Amino acid sequence: MNFMHEASMATKLNLTRIRALHTDARDNIDSYSDPENPKALERFTSKMKAVLLSAPDMLESVPEYLPMALFGQVKFPPGSGAKWNQWLSTGKQPSWDEFKVAVAFNNADLPLVKAVRAYSEDRLIEACAALYLLTLDKAMPTQKTGHADSDHDIDDDNIDDDNIDSAADYEERDHYDDEDADDEEGYDDQYDEIRFNQEN
Repeated sequence: MNFMHEASMATKLNLTRIRALHTDARDNIDSYSDPENPKALERFTSKMKAVLLSAPDMLESVPEYLPMALFGQVKFPPGSGAKWNQWLSTGKQPSWDEFKVAVAFNNADLPLVKAVRAYSEDRLIEACAALYLLTLDKAMPTQKTGHADSDHDIDDDNIDDDNIDSAADYEERDHYDDEDADDEEGYDDQYDEIRFNQEN
């Protein structure tokens, strides 16, 4: 099987697949976000993590499971937004060294992350790109309202279907967000250290 060899040689992000991951993961996350059953998404993602850890090749048939499993558990360190915007707007896939300092994982998820990386680095990077787009959704004031904000020219459909490079339009927003990242609710400084610094 030449998949791993081909993946390691890849230099371009698969933007079509990232768009699909973003849309599918968001739809599934929304479907499990039930105010009457607040633990539904957590229970589902917990099961997915266990399944993917034991059989990461499942990502070939259900790739959206990875961003769902990691949703809410990944941080994008201050200053990394501009890098993600650039990668998504140019379609250039980051090297592992570039990638690992532009994302921070929860310690509890490191076994899953390492298992997925061993199976396919591309799948891991694509999932994190989809998660980055999900953070843009969260930041948008018109999220789930269906009404355009006169102060913003971008809506959900622009990111979903046509202009993944519109992420670059958030670069200025990211600049200001980065300055206040340490004050973000729920942000823990430990995430800055959760990387793969011990790897060769």
